[in-house]
Amino acid sequence: MEELKEASATKLHEEDVDIKPAVRVEDTPPTADEKTESESACRMDIKPSTTSAERHISIQTKLEGLETLVDLDGGQKMCICHLPCRTLKSSINGDQVSGRHVAHYHCIVCSVTIARKTDMISHLKRHVNKGETEASYSGSIGTPQEEPALSGQAYEIMKELGTNVQLLPNHTTPQKSDTYFNRKMKTNRQLVFCSLAVLAGERNPLECLDAFGATGIMGLQWAKHLRSAVRVTITDINEACVKMIKENSELNLIRVEGGSSRSLLGSDVATSCLEEEAKAPIASIEVTKMDANVIMHLRPFDYIHLDPFGSAVNYLDAAFRNVRNLGIISVTSTDTSSLFAKSPNVTLRHYGCHIVRTEYYKELAARMVVAAVARAAARCNKGIEVLMAVALEHFVLVVVRVLRGPTQADESARKLRKLVHCQWCEERIFLKQGSMVDETLPCSCHGSLPGKTTVQLGPLWAGPLFNTGFLRRMLCAAVQHSMEDIQPLVKTLICESECTTFKSMVHAAFTNQVECGVVIKTLQSGDKSGFTDQAGKRKSVEESGNVVKKLKGDMSLEHPPFYYSIHRHSIRGMNMPKLNKFLQYLTEAGFRVSRTHFDPTGVRTDATLQQFKSVLTKYSAPTYTNEATQTNVTTGEAV
Repeated sequence: MEELKEASATKLHEEDVDIKPAVRVEDTPPTADEKTESESACRMDIKPSTTSAERHISIQTKLEGLETLVDLDGGQKMCICHLPCRTLKSSINGDQVSGRHVAHYHCIVCSVTIARKTDMISHLKRHVNKGETEASYSGSIGTPQEEPALSGQAYEIMKELGTNVQLLPNHTTPQKSDTYFNRKMKTNRQLVFCSLAVLAGERNPLECLDAFGATGIMGLQWAKHLRSAVRVTITDINEACVKMIKENSELNLIRVEGGSSRSLLGSDVATSCLEEEAKAPIASIEVTKMDANVIMHLRPFDYIHLDPFGSAVNYLDAAFRNVRNLGIISVTSTDTSSLFAKSPNVTLRHYGCHIVRTEYYKELAARMVVAAVARAAARCNKGIEVLMAVALEHFVLVVVRVLRGPTQADESARKLRKLVHCQWCEERIFLKQGSMVDETLPCSCHGSLPGKTTVQLGPLWAGPLFNTGFLRRMLCAAVQHSMEDIQPLVKTLICESECTTFKSMVHAAFTNQVECGVVIKTLQSGDKSGFTDQAGKRKSVEESGNVVKKLKGDMSLEHPPFYYSIHRHSIRGMNMPKLNKFLQYLTEAGFRVSRTHFDPTGVRTDATLQQFKSVLTKYSAPTYTNEATQTNVTTGEAV
């Protein structure tokens, strides 16, 4: 009997496609007629219908065809689903129970199935807190909303850096959407844009590649703001992403080379675009459906950006295979679990490094990614110069310049070293080239504590992580293109690259000239000439060698590796000074010191851990307990 009931329910579930579930939740309780209709539907065993995209929505405005209703806050109604769209329960032996389905709910945002009502309510509240409710997909006030697309889902039009892109409702879930878009990566996209703008100021036109297009937001920003200075190519292996990129290009009046002029957008957006058809396209891009490794092997590029979902180690060899000399490769890695020492086996498999969780784990992750990039470049007889390495909460961004030649490759390979780390006090030091393995740390933990306290990590990149001149030109580009969000971050990177405080940097900058409304140290006039002549021809090998010497001369004194957290090394029973005051005390003691973007409580300095603690102890005040301020009842004097 149960099998016949299941078969009939499945048949009704497949055939009934007339009732369309709504994406909004009803605010009023059901009437008596609707309740009667719902009860009769339950007795007739009618199942809720599905959409064209085979998504089961558990929250509807109509009460027909629902089996069970549960009350939500504010009189809203949620229905439970008994259809065979959730995995069957397993028995203790691991066998699935036949003829029994799992009652569940469907999320209206990400289409996940949840078995318990309380878990479903908590899941929806998390979407509300993140701003990922269905209301956010309908578009904000004043933003044009488009009719449902061919896929049956409504688009949301989002604007970032003057570029409009249309997004699917499930764009925040990479497992559910092909056109994945992450709003939190705005800082990453702006940093990549500024690095490309600096290279475009050196030589143009540039052949640029956005190897993982998704919605095409990054490549469209390059083409829209840099115009004729860049020739942008956006590629993706997914057909839906390629279609979305072409639609977004029309939305921004950017011509797709080799594409048709027929509009693929909805009626409202297409009408607004047709009204502006008389205008000439502001730029042109090339959109291809191709694997990233294939296109990087086929064509040479001046600028390549790699931003896969996870680790980028699978694409580094192809990126260095055809990149031009003195070009730039930017790599974004979002596999934070392996980079931040949460999955050491994955770290060893992808990056060939052994790491542990430390107080400076973010810089450890950045140096690990740079080491992987340097090894891939060395296999192609090329070296690298690290221009910038940023590690924030959810990604690691590394920007390197490519230097052709086996000499440059050998020099980069020599900067890959092992790191000796004390697991008790967290003192650390890089092993020198050709030194003994049992080199001891400056701390005395190995003698005062029983057992072994040190461990070898790496191999890691032991060279500098920043180029001061390049960062200053990035700051100028950020001001020129009105990127106020990343200007404080770039200023912090400049201070960190010079290992100095912001006040001293500003004081020194006042002796130089002002560019783009910002007081900065600029390059000499010889560095602005670029790497090509007026005709766009490449320079000779001797001239390229001179350019490399200029780039090395542009680098400031290498900043000290790693940093110390003031809270990690605070003294028990002592009130430590404020961070800015402590930076001043270290400077007065004769040490180089600066803040770091890796940790808001971190201090980058050339002092050893013992010297760091001595200065911290000197300027820390003892903590007085309540017992010290108690008064004598008989005398009234403080004890």
